[in-house]
Amino acid sequence: MMKRFAHFAYALALSAALGSPAFAGKSDDTIYAAFRQAPQSLDAYYSPGREGFLLSFWIYDGLIYRDSRTLEFKPLLATSWKQVDDLTLEFEIRDGVKFHDGSILTADDVVYTLNFASDPANKVFNQTSVNWIAKVEKTGPKTVRIVAKQVAPVALEQLARLPIYSAAYYKTAGREGMGKSPVGTGPYKAEVGPNSTFIFTRFDDYFQGSVKGTPKIRRFVYKTIPDVSTQIAELMTGSLDWAYYVPDDQAERLKRLPKLKVVNADTFRIAFLTMDAAGLTSPDTPLKNIKVRQAIAHAINREALAKNLMGGASRVIHSPCFPSQVGCSEDVQRYDYNVAKAKALMAEAGYPNGFEVEIFGYRSRPIADAIIGDLRAIGIKANLRWLQYPAVVQKRRENGTPMVIDDWGSSSINDVAASLAFFYGGKPDDQGRDAETIAAIDTGDGSVDLSTRKAAYLVALKKIAAGAYSLPLFTMPINYVFSSELEIPISPDEIPEFWRANWK
Repeated sequence: MMKRFAHFAYALALSAALGSPAFAGKSDDTIYAAFRQAPQSLDAYYSPGREGFLLSFWIYDGLIYRDSRTLEFKPLLATSWKQVDDLTLEFEIRDGVKFHDGSILTADDVVYTLNFASDPANKVFNQTSVNWIAKVEKTGPKTVRIVAKQVAPVALEQLARLPIYSAAYYKTAGREGMGKSPVGTGPYKAEVGPNSTFIFTRFDDYFQGSVKGTPKIRRFVYKTIPDVSTQIAELMTGSLDWAYYVPDDQAERLKRLPKLKVVNADTFRIAFLTMDAAGLTSPDTPLKNIKVRQAIAHAINREALAKNLMGGASRVIHSPCFPSQVGCSEDVQRYDYNVAKAKALMAEAGYPNGFEVEIFGYRSRPIADAIIGDLRAIGIKANLRWLQYPAVVQKRRENGTPMVIDDWGSSSINDVAASLAFFYGGKPDDQGRDAETIAAIDTGDGSVDLSTRKAAYLVALKKIAAGAYSLPLFTMPINYVFSSELEIPISPDEIPEFWRANWK
């Protein structure tokens, strides 16, 4: 009955799409964009996940900007910078930049923001992005120096993603005030709208000469729509102008509609399965046994997952990093799909009849279902716990996640330093806690010499693979679907740059 209803709803939406007038977004100069999860807060430092990360580019600006087309670093709130020594970067702050409340950006705002964010006591969400900073100091009327605790080879990558706040406003409004009524220097002002929407309106006093440029389209509305089928229906009827992470089967259907454009684009995002190798959830967990973890690695048909459920440019990976990233290598132990070998390993580990375990997921239910099915073939009954991403992270950091079907976009940083330390370097999300792996990652993260870094990361990647601390799955290209009336560049860093969009 439900299946017949779904087909009926699809037919109605298709009919409406084929006969509907121009999309509503163009008529009121507003892009209606769908996202599956809402930002937890409009304060970018306290809004976890990709959704929160995007706020750093929409509402706020950083000192520099990495051009999404060339991957070059360009001036933004800073007009120039230089490497003073191995630990020190110096920035010249731009004149005349206005915050959304009309106040003027100063070097003091930069000092306050980065010192606040890097203070562990303030517990910003992504500690990795700021915990390399020892201190930030004003050295002249427009000059700021950022001193690292130790060598930070991806400091510029991180600084391109760290928003600068108004010190005066944040001291008054605090985390709660910024979370509801944010003030930044970015191309959009933002406010909380009704029914889990967020309204981003062009900041007409955005500073001239910004490498981002002033948005051509007046507004975009962030609509929180967790259900993919609802997103599809709204795209087809014109209630939505833009969406991403559209499943391949639905994307194929939508290609038939002349008023929609479908683009499959690669990203830095990869999928992987984390396992509690360290016994953090329980000292008796079967996952502490390397043969069990290796059995799981052999049991999952990653080629089928990549081909049938991801499609497009997706490909199987053998290391937990995107192949193009600096320091990534596929020269590691590999696990072919081999159910017989997986069963033999389970028997050798003392679990010939398998066991029961909780597995957490948050992104793609079909992938989770397929993985659970593959595990069932070797006797493992995986009970799915489906939660929002922030809840999964919290649960993992409370040592409550035996297995997680995870993915990671490296904050769009083209360097393994953006991921290895986070998941394998002894941090709260590391479920392997292997001392040699941690030491190798520390060596790589602590050098600016490229050959030293690559050698150290290779040691870490080989250890991760040999110990099966996690199972890399596949790359995650995504489908963008948007109105054919809309021109919007697709960036490889997975950041929707609505400020570059325009109507045809």
